Amino acid sequence: MSNILIIAPHADDEILGCGGSINFFKRKGHKIFVAILTNASKGDSKKFSEKYITNLRKEALKSHKSLGIRETFFYDFPAPYLDQYPIAKISDSLKKLFLKIKPKILFIPHLEDSHIDHQIIHRASLVAARPISNNSIPLILSYETLSETEWSVKKNNSYFIPNYFISLSSLDMKKKLSAFKFYKSQNKKNYHPRSIESIKALASHRGSNISKKFAEGFLLIRNIKQ
Repeated sequence: MSNILIIAPHADDEILGCGGSINFFKRKGHKIFVAILTNASKGDSKKFSEKYITNLRKEALKSHKSLGIRETFFYDFPAPYLDQYPIAKISDSLKKLFLKIKPKILFIPHLEDSHIDHQIIHRASLVAARPISNNSIPLILSYETLSETEWSVKKNNSYFIPNYFISLSSLDMKKKLSAFKFYKSQNKKNYHPRSIESIKALASHRGSNISKKFAEGFLLIRNIKQ
C-alpha cells in the first residue's frame, strides 16, 4: 500500500487529469491525497468572490469523497496571478507536504499547459521534489487537463504525447464522470472541453492508444526503481 499525491493548480484539474486513475489506485488499496493550490479570491476578488471559492471547495470535497480520497489540502496561492508570486514560497509549501505524505507516486500538471498557473505549479513541484535525502519520490507523472493542455502554444517539441498509460475499467470511468459531476460550477455543456462528453471522448482516445476501452495518459517525468 502506497501514498499517492495529486497536485492540482485549480479545483477540478485533479479529476480531469487523474480521476479514473484515482479510482484505479483506490481499488488496489492505495491511499490517495489531493492538494489544490490556489484561491482565486486572493488573486482577483472582483472576478472570484470568497463565496464562489467556498462553494467550489465544497464541490471538491463532495467529488473527492465519492472517490474515497483520504485527505484534501487547500492552499491560498493567488490565482490567476501566480507569475507575480514568489515561486520559492510555493516550492517550500510543497516540500513540507511531500515530507508529510511521503508519496510514492506524484501527479503534476503539464509544463506547457496554456494556463500560467499550471506551468508554475509544475516547476514548483519539481523543485520541491528534488530527489535528495529523505524526500525522494520514485514516480512522477504529468497529466493533461482538458481546455489547458490542448490549447497551449507548442514550442521546442513540447507537445503532450503520453508515454505512460493507466488502463481504466468501466467502473473507473464511471467513477471519474460521477466525480466530475459534483463540480457543478465547472461542468459545461456538450462539446465544451470540460463537458462529460469530452471527458469520456478523451478517455476513449487514450484507450485506443493502447488498444483498451478507456485510459488516462501521462508524461513520465521520473522513475526511480528501488
